[in-house]
Amino acid sequence: MIWLWSASAKSLVRFHAHTQRMHVSTLTLNDGNKVPWIAFGTGTALYRQDVRHPVSLAIQSGFNHLDGAQEYENEEFLDAAIVASGKPRSELYITTKLGTLQAGATPKSALEESLRKLQLNHIDLYLIHHPKSHVGRLKEVWKGMEETKNAGLTKSIGVSNFTPDNLREILEDATIPPAVNQLEVHPYLLNALQLNLALHKQYNIVTSSYGALSPLVRGEGGPLDPVVENIRARLERTRGTPVSGGQVLLKFLQQKNILVVTTSSKAQRMDEYLDTENIPDLIPEEIQEIEAAGAKLHRRFFPRCWPPE
Repeated sequence: MIWLWSASAKSLVRFHAHTQRMHVSTLTLNDGNKVPWIAFGTGTALYRQDVRHPVSLAIQSGFNHLDGAQEYENEEFLDAAIVASGKPRSELYITTKLGTLQAGATPKSALEESLRKLQLNHIDLYLIHHPKSHVGRLKEVWKGMEETKNAGLTKSIGVSNFTPDNLREILEDATIPPAVNQLEVHPYLLNALQLNLALHKQYNIVTSSYGALSPLVRGEGGPLDPVVENIRARLERTRGTPVSGGQVLLKFLQQKNILVVTTSSKAQRMDEYLDTENIPDLIPEEIQEIEAAGAKLHRRFFPRCWPPE
């Protein structure tokens, strides 16, 4: 990944992002609710960490979608950051995820515990974090997820890391289909996810991406690099202000109506992610070039979240 930014350019981008950040666009879920297309995640490097500072920075930067999980073990810190921000609850979109159920627990009781930690009376999106945590019980657990929505504890329900087989299993008896499936999604996996994406389209399930920037930050030297760099340079010329390679990939996913979860501990990087909203659209030929380059390499950066291939 090549960064060609001087200190003055960085300042310009930060100023540009703050002055133009008036609106984060949304995606419409299959239950009619809307979700901001980009979220600040509190997992990965922030796993089991005190996230008060980075979440406060994220909210200050303009993130209104905060993505947490019971497994991250930092929901109390997420609450503290929300309170400290002074941001009205109505202006925030909160996601959390169901972890492994303890004996006697249900998705509803687990969410009630999360709500206690978050000091909230409801969240916006509740996901089953890993199907492997509920082997042989997915239908039962999904019924429990439906119960949380019907009880008003969450506005929407969905899943994470679900394969096509996992999705088919719960859809057989579901009265409420998942609104979201959060997966590792980037150009190096688009071919491998075709069956997933077809089911998502059939049931109007929003695809959510984590690890979106992995091809650039974890997989440097791959076939995407020169394609992204050419598009980055074109967008920068068109825009007249700096554009990063990361923004190219984020814009690519945004134009595919994919919900992106990303994270950072740096305010400048947060500004950059949110500023993706303001850069020009990729043209169809550029989208095709990214897809073609991605198809040249199959690479998963979070293999523990997916069955062996």
